[in-house]
Amino acid sequence: MYRIITINDTVRVPPKEFGKDLSVTVLGILRNKYECKWDADIGYLLVVKSVRKVNVGRVIPGDGAAYHDVDFEMLIYTPKIFEIVQGEIVEILEFGAFMRLGPMDGLVHVSQITNDFINFDKKNRTLTGKESKHILKEKDLCMARIITLSSKSDVTKIGLTMRQSGLGKLEWIQEEKQQGEA
Repeated sequence: MYRIITINDTVRVPPKEFGKDLSVTVLGILRNKYECKWDADIGYLLVVKSVRKVNVGRVIPGDGAAYHDVDFEMLIYTPKIFEIVQGEIVEILEFGAFMRLGPMDGLVHVSQITNDFINFDKKNRTLTGKESKHILKEKDLCMARIITLSSKSDVTKIGLTMRQSGLGKLEWIQEEKQQGEA
């Protein structure tokens, strides 16, 4: 789930930045500190959207920098258990497929692709259902449900399933829908 949140922090502005536009300087410092980082409590920190407030700075004895309390808005992505996501298959391996979920990748294990037995074609890098003949390859667009999240301090692993009705490669979903109407 994508959200915009407000974060409060104290930003250290070094003396070499004095005399420059404070809001531009603070924005640059916040982007270096926060963007493209994983936070176990918040999720994936994507981009600092805007700086809402920069308070008057204070100097700490022994340090020539100014410290400013700031409020800023940040766009984040927080994967949630049972959330349905759409993404592109970016890599096929013998044990499953990696699906790009915007800023992150999730794994669809071979046991979670279909109810069918899956064969791996190493040469063509595809996964094929034995009975259904459904083929999954790189660049395919798919719908999946997040079924597991394993968060560490600097990374998270996302487990996906496509075995449920209404999930899978978009062409498979369309076929299923047409068969239901017939």
